[in-house]
Amino acid sequence: MYKTILIDLDDTLWATQQNNKEAIHQLYLEEGWAGGYASFDHFWSVYWPSNEALWHQYRHSEITKYELTIERFRRPLEAIRHFTEEEILRFNDRFLHLSSHKEGVVEGAIELLQYLKTLYKVVVVSNGFTEVQRRKMEVSGIAPYIDATVLSEEVGISKPYKGIFDQALSKSGTRRGEAIMIGDSWDADILGAQNAKLPSIWFNPEQLPFPEQSLRYPVTEVTRLDEIPALLRQTI
Repeated sequence: MYKTILIDLDDTLWATQQNNKEAIHQLYLEEGWAGGYASFDHFWSVYWPSNEALWHQYRHSEITKYELTIERFRRPLEAIRHFTEEEILRFNDRFLHLSSHKEGVVEGAIELLQYLKTLYKVVVVSNGFTEVQRRKMEVSGIAPYIDATVLSEEVGISKPYKGIFDQALSKSGTRRGEAIMIGDSWDADILGAQNAKLPSIWFNPEQLPFPEQSLRYPVTEVTRLDEIPALLRQTI
């Protein structure tokens, strides 16, 4: 029987892509970036894939937080003009402020947390930046359901590396056989759980193909968060 649920925050509970898109759109209008693009959707189609690729590099320690911060704006803004690092840092500060005050959550997230809170310890395990993650949880109404939060920037280890999961188990007083990981990122959450010798639930709302990889520990796929309680009840 599981006693602790380890769960990702971004795009598992908090609607990251939706909230970030709204924040970037506001910044796009405030800064007058329309001159370099046919539409905001065109700008977003450049920004988002590049940002995702940079986050992949960041969690594998291939680039620093500072490099991620600069490059995620520099690349799409090249179509407009050259911006200094000081300008980009100002854009980033504004973006983090706007996005972290967005209230959007993934469909079914609060209902899932309400269920989990009655039966388990709930621990958020996230690679997101310290200065915004807790604010995001407070503003969106997620925080009251969370017993502990483990952030990669605070512990010095990112998902998918085993150490951040070990920190989560230690912080919650949980033995390895008493926990399961839930998350949307195959690379960070599911392979991270494999590295930590934990079972996991892959939240896959986009119905991406199940990767053909050798897995030592159980992985169950769901496309909706409301499927998760029934899966967990099977282990009680």
